[in-house]
Amino acid sequence: MLRHDLLTAVTDETFAEAVLGADGPVVVDFWAEWCPPCKMISRALGELAEEYAGRIRVVTLNTDDNPAATRAYGVMSLPTLLVFRDGELVGSTIGARPKTQLRQLLDAHAA
Repeated sequence: MLRHDLLTAVTDETFAEAVLGADGPVVVDFWAEWCPPCKMISRALGELAEEYAGRIRVVTLNTDDNPAATRAYGVMSLPTLLVFRDGELVGSTIGARPKTQLRQLLDAHAA
C-alpha cells in the first residue's frame, strides 16, 4: 500500500477549506499515480506526518484528479510540495528529496 493511502487526501473541492482555511501550517504533496519519484517520497512523508502531528499537517493532492488546484499553483513537475500558512504559500520544494531534506522543510515551517 502506498503511504499516500494513510495521509489525508484533498481535492479541488476541499482545498480551500482543508488547506487555505487550516489552523497552522499545511504541506500539500502534489503527486500522481504514474510518478515514480512521488512513490519514492510517499513513505517518508507518511512517517514525517506522524512525527510532526499537531505541529504541521501533511495532505496529498492527486494532480490527475484535481487539475484546478494543480493549475492554480503552477505545478509543472512532480512531486511538488507546497507549504501553506494562514492561506498563503510560504514554502516549496520540487522533486524527490531524501527524508532528511523533507524533515528540514517541515522544521522550517512547523508550529
